Amino acid sequence: MPQMTLDDLRRLLIECAGETDDDSLSGDILDKDFTSLGYDSLAMLETAARITADYGVPVPDDRIPELTTPRAVLDLVNAAAGPSS
Repeated sequence: MPQMTLDDLRRLLIECAGETDDDSLSGDILDKDFTSLGYDSLAMLETAARITADYGVPVPDDRIPELTTPRAVLDLVNAAAGPSS
């Protein structure tokens, strides 16, 4: 499975939920809350479905509330993907 980068996650968020009004996805957002970035639980459900489809990593609905930051999502996906080659 491919590793997911922060840029990959940014792209998925925009594709699944659109861009927020401000430039909230630029810069160092690894530890910013998704709600402060303008993304709600519905946006995260859609993003989780795309992660499963694109990366083959299942993200159960009950795990989504734990994935509050981009770092948490990247850690989950990349741990399941294994070491990069």
